[in-house]
Amino acid sequence: MKQQAPESNGTRRAAHERLSSGALAGWARACATHPWRVVFAWIGLVVVLIGLVATVGGSLRDEFEIPGSDTQRASDLIEAEFAAEQGGVLNVVFAAPAGERLDTPARRAAIEDAVTRLRSQEFKPTEDEAGLTSIADPFSDQTFSDNGRIAYAEAQFDRIIYDEDREAVVAVQDAAREAVEPAGVTVEYNGEAEFPPVEQGTSELLGLLAAILVLLVVFRTFVAMFIPIVLAIVALATAFLLLFILAGLTDINTITPILVSMIGLGVGIDYSLFIVTRFRQLLHDGLSPRDAAAEAGASAGRAVLFAGLTVAISVAGLAFFGLDFVTKLGIGSALGVVTTVLIANSLLIAVLRLLGHKIDRLKVPFLPRIDDSEAAREKTLVARWGRFVAANARIVFPVVLLLVIGLASTSALVRLGAADQGTQPTAQTSRRAYDLLAEGFGAGFNGPIPIVVDVNSDAQAPQRIHDRVQDLPGIASVGEPQLNDEKTVGIVFVTPEAAPQDEATGELVDRLRGEVVPAATADGDAVAYVSGQTAAFKDIGDRIVERLPLFLLFVIGVTFIVLAMAFRSIVVSLTAAITTILSAFVGFGVLTLVVQEGHLLGLAGLDRTGPIETFVPPITFAILFGLSMDYMVFLMSRIREEHVHGLRTRAAVEHGISAIGRVVVAAAVIMGTVFAAFILSADRIPKEFGILLAVAILTDALIVRMTLVPAFFTLLGEKTWYIPRWLDRVLPRLTIEPPHNGESPPAAAVESPPLPVGRS
Repeated sequence: MKQQAPESNGTRRAAHERLSSGALAGWARACATHPWRVVFAWIGLVVVLIGLVATVGGSLRDEFEIPGSDTQRASDLIEAEFAAEQGGVLNVVFAAPAGERLDTPARRAAIEDAVTRLRSQEFKPTEDEAGLTSIADPFSDQTFSDNGRIAYAEAQFDRIIYDEDREAVVAVQDAAREAVEPAGVTVEYNGEAEFPPVEQGTSELLGLLAAILVLLVVFRTFVAMFIPIVLAIVALATAFLLLFILAGLTDINTITPILVSMIGLGVGIDYSLFIVTRFRQLLHDGLSPRDAAAEAGASAGRAVLFAGLTVAISVAGLAFFGLDFVTKLGIGSALGVVTTVLIANSLLIAVLRLLGHKIDRLKVPFLPRIDDSEAAREKTLVARWGRFVAANARIVFPVVLLLVIGLASTSALVRLGAADQGTQPTAQTSRRAYDLLAEGFGAGFNGPIPIVVDVNSDAQAPQRIHDRVQDLPGIASVGEPQLNDEKTVGIVFVTPEAAPQDEATGELVDRLRGEVVPAATADGDAVAYVSGQTAAFKDIGDRIVERLPLFLLFVIGVTFIVLAMAFRSIVVSLTAAITTILSAFVGFGVLTLVVQEGHLLGLAGLDRTGPIETFVPPITFAILFGLSMDYMVFLMSRIREEHVHGLRTRAAVEHGISAIGRVVVAAAVIMGTVFAAFILSADRIPKEFGILLAVAILTDALIVRMTLVPAFFTLLGEKTWYIPRWLDRVLPRLTIEPPHNGESPPAAAVESPPLPVGRS
């Protein structure tokens, strides 16, 4: 022991000599010095947020507006001129057993009894609750299938159905089911009023369980493991409070909580993982709990703050699309990141200070204790991997680059559009109703194309459109024009032969818009708009393609500048941007192969392929670009820290990977697992987000950041840190590596790094 004391004292002195200074370090030291004040401040803040949710909070509701599009103009006309169309429609679909008919006396009587009950006062609307204004006859010529097995009735509600109206819809469904099932009639439901409630809990729980296992392997103590888990839960709960406060001020989409959970859990665990790891390293290097907590907040916390900034920049870019629901989905996704950054840089520091050396208690049985000292880190598998990559960079770089490009190239197969209800899991009643209606009335019945006509002075325009459309190929039927009471607006419902998600239906929409409707309205002043689900997603896709260059220029350009400011290198920032794009395309490619092309489709819990929703790529790219930059920031900040303290680039890469690589791998596995858990969701869209983000994050961290980028920087050597002198003078200095007591600013060290002393 006496022989080890001088080394321990030297390590302690070296750690003290490198204590950070600056504003963030001062804040971190204040949190570590007065931990109870920080804890009680956060408790008070959460209480205030709970009070705000109770007073001004709102519920979630789906609002999809596409400003300036034909779909939006058609929706505005219908809303203004067709009072009967204001509410949601529930399709009540009846079916006899296979090979039998519905119009037997017993079955017909049961269905008529169900319709009579739904028309009764029991289901009429009230001031406080949604209700039915009408329900059609399921035995009319238009609603009864040719084979007699399937029929449907449209039940019209008095208002658009949101989450708070769900009980009224369920009551209607239960009443119909109770009336017809004793007669051997199956009843299923779809339409605007039927949407599955947001189911949360199972995916989050599975993600947390997986994270616990990984953290136990990383930390080897139960106390250290619980810290990131508890912080992630606190940050997620705070994010949800903010989300429902925001919902009271504006419309928030019902899919948003899924994204908040995915992103919040992932970054909540990851960000705290980095800070807790640094805290334990500093404790093992001999610092006191207060100094270790303050220094962890000033160094790792600084990288967390910068990583959160990149996510905020990426999400802000979604506003360039001019689609309100896309922007709000991005904002909701960022709430988990914002709360995590704030809590990690205050509450976490205070908790670590209070725990001190207790963080190493409750060791995991059968696993050796982790040695976080520098000497031990150099012997880990990750450290050996870093040295292997650096030593074989000339081979590793081209091989890995070709592999990533090959995987990314599969994204060229992607077809954006709107996957219809036929791709949803069969556990949902809307999917079963879809299949029954497609069987009884044709595949296109589930996606009619309404042509909304603003008549003006051309009263014959709706009829001319009807006459021209009915002779087109690919048309199953065309309904007679429906006019409002004033006969100023008409609707012509077109039923295509193909399903809503089929390419043929998209081509039909293009032909209607480009040829048929303009020709029918050319001789008058009527204006017609082709609308419907397929048309809406085409409009969304067109808007995204139109604004995509602005979005990419902003996200990539601003992030490039910020990274250049931080690392004083255009090589590092350009590499970060290009490799992140590659990782994103790998995720898009794998998602396309699974969901669209059908490879391993069953593992995703789906049984039918379909296109990728048009809004998924921009939202996931914005999220991924921010999260991917996190790993780049965490890894490069440590590599740069080694470089500014005397190491040449290759040695800095090796020592940087040995210091932080194990944590980057663990963080990626945790985040990837959290995302992958959402593949088990009942809805298709969370599955798409889960597959894409899980694949992209794991590819980015494990293949790109830990292999491709280190190999590339090793080949470049000192050119890695190149920045033109004029740009260096112009760019403000935003350093991730914090200033240290008694040291020159890091930027000066980058410009003229001292030769390594005593390290290789």
